[in-house]
Amino acid sequence: MPEKVVLAYSGGLDTSIIIPWLKENYSYDVIAMVGDVGQGDDIEAVVEKAYKTGASKVLVEDLRDEFLTEYVFPALQAGAVYEHKYLLGTSLARPVIAKHQVEVALREGATAVAHGCTGKGNDQVRFELTYQALAPELKVIAPWREWNLKSREDCLDYAEAHGIPVAASREKIHSRDRNLWHLSHEGGELEDAANAPFPNTWQISKSPQEAPDREERVQIEFEKGVPVGVNGMRLDPVSLVELLNEIGGRNAIGRVDIVENRFVGIKSRGCYETPGGTLLIAAHRELEALCCERDVMHFKQHVALKYAELVYYGLWFTPLREALDAFVESTQKEVTGKVTLSLYKGNVSIVTRQSEYSLYRTDLSSFTMGESYDQKDAAGFIRILGLPSRSRALRKQKPLMEDAKDSPSSQKKEKQEVTPSEVAQ
Repeated sequence: MPEKVVLAYSGGLDTSIIIPWLKENYSYDVIAMVGDVGQGDDIEAVVEKAYKTGASKVLVEDLRDEFLTEYVFPALQAGAVYEHKYLLGTSLARPVIAKHQVEVALREGATAVAHGCTGKGNDQVRFELTYQALAPELKVIAPWREWNLKSREDCLDYAEAHGIPVAASREKIHSRDRNLWHLSHEGGELEDAANAPFPNTWQISKSPQEAPDREERVQIEFEKGVPVGVNGMRLDPVSLVELLNEIGGRNAIGRVDIVENRFVGIKSRGCYETPGGTLLIAAHRELEALCCERDVMHFKQHVALKYAELVYYGLWFTPLREALDAFVESTQKEVTGKVTLSLYKGNVSIVTRQSEYSLYRTDLSSFTMGESYDQKDAAGFIRILGLPSRSRALRKQKPLMEDAKDSPSSQKKEKQEVTPSEVAQ
């Protein structure tokens, strides 16, 4: 009886040719696992294609709600953004897919797992670190690191030779990854960092030129840092993100063109569309500014950078990420309220912020003098804060005074002083 391998299957070019390749080179029974993270594919067509290309079994896992609540929203609460721009759409999806791939493998009695990631990218790390964390006994097969196919053109040739229909073509060569949080684009004209993206590269957001010539406002409600409503409507996580993607997309929100540092040490260029995520990040930051104490906010900025690195590097299933989650969760206890955003041709601005936990007090911040703050107290406060500076300044002044005393001009002046006897004469 042949051994079983579970392939993380999307129906795209790479995974479509991996099924026959695995059968030819390993003689495995191939189980295709389709992880639905909101990529918008015709799932029935993907399943049918997997069977046609040689899968012995196809399993579909609906991961959309788990993807948002257990991965995306914790990263949102942490404020995780990689290298100022990337909201980690693909990075967050990989661990949840790999986790369920492992669960399927253990459930089906498979001895191996496989993925379609290249040997140059980040995704191979994200998948395989998850495998190692959850089921290190499983064998890992990464065809891109084994076969002699060197390019997407080679993959297209292989697909044609095996009668496998694929959406990619030699004219339309972009590599795309879509889920509820974002849509990424790589390859084609984007491989040259000097090239602007083609207008048709973007798929889910309008350009500023195409966006409406009027402002649109959207109100987002949070409870403990988690988004729960839009424009007064309580929504489940999937519906909420889908609605914000639609609102942001039609207003040209969320486009990013970035040259980023991959974990493996290569710089890569990609374009990302994250319309709903961009709105959520903006609103969440404003609510934190209203509700979080100063030192907590400042320290949390450091945590956000580290959290983004962990996610990008594929280190989701690690004690450090769990520990950071515990810290972040404690900071979000009072991040509850509503933020209204103004959207106009790619721009996001803040209209209103409100929370019952707001630390903003008009009686303290107002220029009008009140009884709640005695300005005379500031003098002592500043004197204490300035004590190290004054001490340092005095220390610097002492050598200068000694140098001036020992200078030749000072000594000459002392010699020229008139004595009392000289005055008497």
